[in-house]
Amino acid sequence: MSIKCDLCGRESVEYVRYSGAHLCERHFSEFFERRVKREIASQIRIRKKATIGVGLSGGKDSSTALYLIHKIFSRHRNVSIVAITIDEGIAGYRNKTLKSASQLCKMLDVEHRVYRFEDIFHTTLDEILKGRESMACTFCGVLRRKALNIGAKDACCTVLATGLNLDDTVQSILMNFTRGDLEKLARMGPHRKIQQGLVPRIMPLRSVPEREVYLYALLKKIPFSHAVCPYANFALRNEYRALVDALDKTNPSVKFSILKSYDELLPVLSKIYPQKKLRKCRVCGEPSISAICKACELFQKIAHDS
Repeated sequence: MSIKCDLCGRESVEYVRYSGAHLCERHFSEFFERRVKREIASQIRIRKKATIGVGLSGGKDSSTALYLIHKIFSRHRNVSIVAITIDEGIAGYRNKTLKSASQLCKMLDVEHRVYRFEDIFHTTLDEILKGRESMACTFCGVLRRKALNIGAKDACCTVLATGLNLDDTVQSILMNFTRGDLEKLARMGPHRKIQQGLVPRIMPLRSVPEREVYLYALLKKIPFSHAVCPYANFALRNEYRALVDALDKTNPSVKFSILKSYDELLPVLSKIYPQKKLRKCRVCGEPSISAICKACELFQKIAHDS
């Protein structure tokens, strides 16, 4: 005998553990979309012509973020949407996700721009990581952030939406906290203030568990790639994912509790670590807190070690 939706009696597609509710496809989708709309409304106010960029990797999270941004804003005459994909040059992986990203953009009739590491940095991630595989996420994270900002500026984006979900956000909070990097905690997105040269980022899925993003993408038949990055095994984040998932088994609301605690602490952290004025990197001219941006520092390190 199938379990019924608590709201209408239709067949349930999801048991929301942290609320105790069984929901059918319709009511789960409405529940999911309400939360995303609320999150977007808390992060941005669009009163004039705007271009919303969406960082689209082709995976479930960024694809769902684009689908929802399109659903919410496509009828707004003063809002245009552009998908921005970064091709790092990961053989056997990025070509698969690019195919899914392109398919979704065609389905939604959204402009799709692809920016390649090879064009921006004159090398690929595979080439950078030869003999440095254990540092994959460090290099990729820094370079992708820079490439996304370059792409967003090139596309004249007002804001840039990313596909970071609740699980990603909580893992980042714990990673920064356990490393004692409170200043980085204070700088985590979404960005509330505009800084010259830096396109502010929003996180529509910030309060949505990864499991629910996956289910929503399946229910809405959103095309996305299941491909796994070949460098994923080197990610320190895996340890924090395992920790959070273990806590979640006995306390289904733990992820929300961690996010809520962080949001309450953020005003205090922001006072202790006020936003630093950005300067131009003396090597590449892109925004940087220090004289040389992190990306250029990494390339200098590579040159020194060679």
